[in-house]
Amino acid sequence: MTENKLAQRNYYGKALADLARNNPSVVVLDADLADSTKTSEFKKIAPERFIEVGIAEQNMIGTASGLAASGKTVFASTFAVFASGRCWEQIRLAVAYPKLNVKIVATHCGISVGEDGASHQALEDIALMRALPNMTVISPADAYEAYAATMAISDFDGPVYMRMGRSEFPTVTDEGSEFVIGRASVLREGDDVTLVGTGQMVALCMEAASILLEEGIDAEVVNMSTIKPLDTGTLGASMEKTGCLVTAEEHSIIGGLGSAVAEFASGEMPMPLEMVGTKDTFGESGTPDQLLEKYGLTSKDIAEAAKRSLERKRKLRA
Repeated sequence: MTENKLAQRNYYGKALADLARNNPSVVVLDADLADSTKTSEFKKIAPERFIEVGIAEQNMIGTASGLAASGKTVFASTFAVFASGRCWEQIRLAVAYPKLNVKIVATHCGISVGEDGASHQALEDIALMRALPNMTVISPADAYEAYAATMAISDFDGPVYMRMGRSEFPTVTDEGSEFVIGRASVLREGDDVTLVGTGQMVALCMEAASILLEEGIDAEVVNMSTIKPLDTGTLGASMEKTGCLVTAEEHSIIGGLGSAVAEFASGEMPMPLEMVGTKDTFGESGTPDQLLEKYGLTSKDIAEAAKRSLERKRKLRA
């Protein structure tokens, strides 16, 4: 992990600009938030392939569906609360059901949206998108991975939901690294406990691993950037090695990464599991750091969850 802090949405914009230059089949839509989502970078280069639909998210998805049915690769962007919630029925029936080539890329996800408060903090979008058949769900770990994931989903045939944060946060991957949809990566090897993170929580898992190492605990860190389909091969190998795990997500523990991992573990490899994420609650207004601390999403919280998981493992083996 580096001290380099970058915003994922800026690198999404960079990727779209490259696609504007190199892929004439790509069309981009936005719902009156192009400057915030950075789809404006695509518009600068290919304005004839950019559609500003205004504050009309349901119409945006319908338009995206029609363009995809005619052979275009369509990116549709807005904030995560609107992308997943306001037009869920349209996504279900016009994108997921016919399995069309629409990439719904949402920014401003999670509690770290900050001062905008509960109305703009998407804490249930992974759950909503995971439930849809045919939908691939991606949550890149950092800005570099956001760029690589954007390029990868542009070549992928089918519906995708990708979520990104608003703020700058540390990078954990190398610029130029390949992104493979459906493949997790082990960022740090360890033998005692597995920390499975997604989105910006991967960086916090790396910090937690450093905290745990000072206490003699060797944590393995897995970047689960594709939540659906879940990479059960990489996950299972790590779980078999450590025998206990923690999931960490900037999302509700209901229906998100923790649920996906629990579904796999309960059927294939039952073991102690602790989930770090928001509980059954909405957020509130505050700075990102204040909210991450209040809702238990810091590196210290992950480290404490790891120790609880380890203690449960020891009791089972006693």
